[in-house]
Amino acid sequence: MTQENNEQRIDLTAFAERVNELREQISQVIVGQDETVTLLLTAILANGHVLIEGVPGVAKTLLARLVSKLIDARFSRVQFTPDLMPSDVLGTNVFNMKTSEFDFHAGPVFADVVLVDEINRAPAKTQAALFEVMEERQVTIDGETHQMGQFYTILATQNPVEQEGTYKLPEAQTDRFMMKLTMGYPSIDEEVAILQRHHQNARLTSLDEVKPVLTKAELIELRQMLGQVFVDPVLLRYIAGIVQQTRESKAVFLGASPRASVAILQASKAHALLQGRDFVAPDDVRFVVPSVLQHRIILTAEAEMEGLTPKKVIGRLMEKVEVPK
Repeated sequence: MTQENNEQRIDLTAFAERVNELREQISQVIVGQDETVTLLLTAILANGHVLIEGVPGVAKTLLARLVSKLIDARFSRVQFTPDLMPSDVLGTNVFNMKTSEFDFHAGPVFADVVLVDEINRAPAKTQAALFEVMEERQVTIDGETHQMGQFYTILATQNPVEQEGTYKLPEAQTDRFMMKLTMGYPSIDEEVAILQRHHQNARLTSLDEVKPVLTKAELIELRQMLGQVFVDPVLLRYIAGIVQQTRESKAVFLGASPRASVAILQASKAHALLQGRDFVAPDDVRFVVPSVLQHRIILTAEAEMEGLTPKKVIGRLMEKVEVPK
């Protein structure tokens, strides 16, 4: 690390206590899922959207609502259904008889944290309504552009098993999610802990009493610190090498784009901050890579027939790239 970098070290003590309190509050409501929680906080800190996949009942929606409560953000939820129209999501202009002008009625995407429940249940035209707002943080309706706030995050959920009445997300849309998180079943000990909590307090999952830990302004200030996190040039080559492997592997039909490389870099810096460091280590990169890449690659038919999954393939590809010392 250079002398110049030492002089520009950022002070994280002001946020360390808040981040620990954030984790503590989440653990009081969500049992287990520690890795998922860390990855979700990492993506939010890195200013990215998150796709959460899991079977019904593993607390996907609860986790999204809990995080929005703890960050003191305006929360909005929209349930995607086959009959949902784009205007139901974005909003529409309505003619005002008194003023003889059109008034804009904002849709549920106008919030700070937007939970899109079961995103793959709506048809393509409604899914496409999110394209602009996810990438550019703005909505254009009837030629007029409406800007979102600085803190704008979409958390989407989907069921990986049920296929009836669902519409697969196009690659262009999944690529706009910084991470795809997979919430699995709890271990037997974690499930026992869940049962004990509900036995002692049936209203445990109520979020009414949850108090904010971080303000939007504080989170935006922390996001701005990402630019000051030190990244050694060898780590940039390490990230590029991993992404390059997805384009050369015989098991992968479609590899990751440069957007994935940038997402890995930003997520690695955010994870370093959450760990209380102002520099990125190889472990930060290795921790975020599977969640950043698994929804961005398409496996070949042969690989799928062999029972390989994107996560397994990514794990193998990472082993082919030498870890910087």
